[in-house]
Amino acid sequence: MVLDDRTAGDPMREQVRWTNLSLQEIADCLKARGHPVSRNIVRQLLKQQCYVKRKAQKALAMGEHKDRNAQFENITELKQQYLGSANPVLSMDTKKKELLGNFYRDGKLYTQDLVKTFDHDFKSAASGVVIPHGLYDLKRNEGYLQLGTSHDTGEFACDNLYRWWEQYGRKQYPLATSLLLLCDGGGSNNASHYLFKEDLQKLSDQMGIAIRVAHYPPYTSKYNPIEHRLFPHVTRACQGVVFETLDTVKELMLKTKTNTGLKVMVEVVDKLYQTGRKYAADFKKKMPIVFDAHLPKWNYTARPSAA
Repeated sequence: MVLDDRTAGDPMREQVRWTNLSLQEIADCLKARGHPVSRNIVRQLLKQQCYVKRKAQKALAMGEHKDRNAQFENITELKQQYLGSANPVLSMDTKKKELLGNFYRDGKLYTQDLVKTFDHDFKSAASGVVIPHGLYDLKRNEGYLQLGTSHDTGEFACDNLYRWWEQYGRKQYPLATSLLLLCDGGGSNNASHYLFKEDLQKLSDQMGIAIRVAHYPPYTSKYNPIEHRLFPHVTRACQGVVFETLDTVKELMLKTKTNTGLKVMVEVVDKLYQTGRKYAADFKKKMPIVFDAHLPKWNYTARPSAA
């Protein structure tokens, strides 16, 4: 309920759910109705009526897929299976792309001088971009961030998973025969894109283990573990700091930590990724990807070709 009419700003009325009037404006409204009060009295009255300053929250889903609950139950069962085995469980997603340069970023810092940035975020004024692609290891409470400087593609996502496996996973999970990958249904790892599946199959061949994929249903990306176990803490570590260089971004993200022992590894990826790629003409026909009988669009496995 927007209160454009200043005489309608009395928060004591039962039908008023919120008001954007200031304390002084509410006091002026009450005075005009014959109730002269100070701002302090207004503050006390608001408190008595349980009016508290709040921000709007993104809590209402824009839609709900009919198989939403079935897929959540499926993901829960898969996680239990893998968490009780010698195989890793990884959550994957891409964080918001950021421009490099003297651009404004949310957050406050302790500083002796004003921090002045450009008043517009024009890409033409940027020295580059940084695309933080993340993997979160549910078993080890560890995050892995690859800072891309090109494009967020399925090949980029698969390359980052391979880097994790070669640098960390192979040693951390020496008995692994499979990997559970939890991801959203859109973006570079789109559930409907055969190009991602083709890149995933090549990745499985390279790694020599099966990659079990489970996508979260539409409108439920916030439930992907990386969204609440890694990304918010990375954002907190970087808040208020201007991303002038790639080194600055890397140093800040490396400082990410929590009281529960979260560790974060960060690496810069300079590889140029091509957009507009097409999957091989015969891939869909000869595709070795194995789809589940239950909700196959969101659940499938890439197995090494030699297996």
